[in-house]
Amino acid sequence: MKKILLSTLILASASVSAADLSVKMTDLNSGAMVGTISAQQTKYGVVFTPHLAGLPAGLHGFHVHVNPSCGTTEKMGKPVLGGAAGGHYDPMKTNKHGYPWNDDNHLGDLPPLYVDMKGNVEQPVLAPRLKLSDLKGRALMIHAGGDNHSDHPSPLGGGGARLVCGVVK
Repeated sequence: MKKILLSTLILASASVSAADLSVKMTDLNSGAMVGTISAQQTKYGVVFTPHLAGLPAGLHGFHVHVNPSCGTTEKMGKPVLGGAAGGHYDPMKTNKHGYPWNDDNHLGDLPPLYVDMKGNVEQPVLAPRLKLSDLKGRALMIHAGGDNHSDHPSPLGGGGARLVCGVVK
């Protein structure tokens, strides 16, 4: 009986792990890999657990972007690193930036990531409205600066340039 119970627990944990995602994250300026972000479905939403190094200290905007690309595009004659990722994931067409737990804004709006003084990111964040299936074929993006979860006074939370990107496969 103990062997059956142990086997069942091992199989159950293996099936949960198989559903998790791990995304390789790349510095858009240097092209170097800076670590990974894992995503796990929970009954409370998707938990993103970063394992990143070498980023500027402080809070940084973190979002799910529409396209599965971290390539550079051009806007008004200037290169936009990570521009091929497109805008924030917004399947309901709200055209509004907001908190990860509100229902009237981009589904791709996530809590900001905290980078410690050594440039490391280890603190998990929760996206209560997301499901793992929402992430497939999208990009995860980390922006310079924080995120005020509003379109005022600046659009898209006032975050800066796209710093780090990874494609969810």
